[in-house]
Amino acid sequence: MNPKLSLALGILFISFSPIFVKVADASPVVCAFYRIVFAWIFLLPYCLYKRNLKMERRDIILALVSGLVFATDVAVWNVSIKMISATVSTLLANLAPVWVGLLSYLLFKKKSGWLFWLGTVIAIAGMVILVGIANVLQLKFNLGIVLAVAASVLYATYILITKDVLKRISTLPFMFYSMLGSLVFLLMVSVVLGDELVHYNLKTWGSLAGMGIICQLAGWITINYAISRLESTKVSIALLSQTVTTGLLAVVLLNESLDAKEIIGSVIVLMGIAITFLKPKQTLTQV
Repeated sequence: MNPKLSLALGILFISFSPIFVKVADASPVVCAFYRIVFAWIFLLPYCLYKRNLKMERRDIILALVSGLVFATDVAVWNVSIKMISATVSTLLANLAPVWVGLLSYLLFKKKSGWLFWLGTVIAIAGMVILVGIANVLQLKFNLGIVLAVAASVLYATYILITKDVLKRISTLPFMFYSMLGSLVFLLMVSVVLGDELVHYNLKTWGSLAGMGIICQLAGWITINYAISRLESTKVSIALLSQTVTTGLLAVVLLNESLDAKEIIGSVIVLMGIAITFLKPKQTLTQV
């Protein structure tokens, strides 16, 4: 498949996730659980057929731990989606690259270029506009917005945990163990919370299956395929269009709308995130 077409399809697939969460008549944790379950069930036969599930113990442990983090990320994001518009929640969840850069600097002293810091300042300014300057000054925050930002921090943590291990092992076996950790954890949380796990209508089951098969499995397989064949910076910036695609889907399918403050803030946040992916041009000098 053409990698650019694969990327476009992947972005479209994952953009449906907030829509499915909104439509599903199930708790946010249950939505997260079945998103993982359906994807894992479809991945299992392939991994068994390929017999590629052998991994070192430390890598399996890392995959399971990353699964716990990813499960928490998806569950928290789903709660946010249920509370605020799908567009704004998706936008703020895409702040992960900003937190990856900040955490890399704080924890590992990894220096980032001036474009990263410029983009970070712009993205934070957009968040302030989105939340409302008066609300920031008075420390009044919409819980849905806070949870969306928390989800982006969790996803940044997931990226930092997995980036090194994925250089050593294949993606699909890692996904197998990671999703196994996710679904076991989410099942335990659902049981503790007393969430309904079985008795849903056809629309909800369709949404739950769509999250797993379309968004989790097909979406990330096509995106990972594109990442392996295209420049990573361009793929990362292209992924920001998920917010736009989700917004358009939300308008058509959910009748959602954004006010002027949300539109302006969203555009500024997107600009800031995009700038963090750019690299300053090197000046060539003759020796």
